[in-house]
Amino acid sequence: MRATVIPAPESVLLDVVGATEQFPVRRVYCVGRNYADHAIEMGHDPSREAPFFFQKNADNVYNGESFPYPPLSSNVHFEVELVMALSGGGADIPAEDALSKVYGYGVGIDFTRRDLQDQMKKAGRSWEVAKAFEKSAPVSALVPASKIGHPQDGSIWLDVNGSRKQDGDLNQMIWKLPEIIAELSKQFVLAPGDIIMTGTPAGVGAIVKDDKVTCGVAGVGELSLTVI
Repeated sequence: MRATVIPAPESVLLDVVGATEQFPVRRVYCVGRNYADHAIEMGHDPSREAPFFFQKNADNVYNGESFPYPPLSSNVHFEVELVMALSGGGADIPAEDALSKVYGYGVGIDFTRRDLQDQMKKAGRSWEVAKAFEKSAPVSALVPASKIGHPQDGSIWLDVNGSRKQDGDLNQMIWKLPEIIAELSKQFVLAPGDIIMTGTPAGVGAIVKDDKVTCGVAGVGELSLTVI
């Protein structure tokens, strides 16, 4: 490794179920409004929108068991999501070849400073301040697609303090997993190490300190944390 003028940042690594090796994270892509009921609850018409994408930072991703409530916000929302982790990449990937680029899957939460997001929307500005803040993307251990295949349906859910808040099914996605990869690869050159958060069902809401959050995707895994 070449010498650096300051210490090189540590790689962001995700655990893998049944393996001692970890998955290195390169980029984090997120799909907006990919469940019709969530698009509606956010005031949009899902029948009229092409998929759109935004990014979090790789160092927003972590395996932690707690979520530190962020500054500058008094309205932080949870959004449970199926996470795809890529072992291949490229540009203009055909949908029929897209799933061959997937290493595995996990469960993630796209924490969002909703009040700041609303301010940015009104001002016509980008959402990074609302989405790409510290520890805003907890992700469970990944499970290889070689073990579970590629999920097309199954429960996706989130509980706060034992009360069910989000309760959807992967088959409710507007843009399916191969389409997400294909569309995203038209805009960015994808690469091994990229993860994609694939959207959230309806029921998003606010959390406060000391809340216990548990979420999961059938056949993939679960993720639990405490808001501190």
